[in-house]
Amino acid sequence: MKVKINRNAAKVMKEMLKTAGDGQLFRVIITHMHGDHAHYDLVLDTPKEHDEVVKTDKDIDIILDSREEYLDGVWIQYFYVPREEFLITNPTKGGHHHH
Repeated sequence: MKVKINRNAAKVMKEMLKTAGDGQLFRVIITHMHGDHAHYDLVLDTPKEHDEVVKTDKDIDIILDSREEYLDGVWIQYFYVPREEFLITNPTKGGHHHH
């Protein structure tokens, strides 16, 4: 499974991890399914039985449920304008979420 993270997201996520509990990583979850696309969110969690911990090129590991095809290929971005927010998309599947 694959995950991409932009530079801004990596910076913000590294700061958030400093205050996270031991062993906690970021997990991308699906909050809603709408037919052919999904909406995503980002939470702190620990890996479970069916999870895959995916390494990114920004030195941040992301937990994905290996049974969920809509998580494969997600792209986590962070924008400072027009407002500070995460944007999680999956270019291969459609759908996105502002967080």
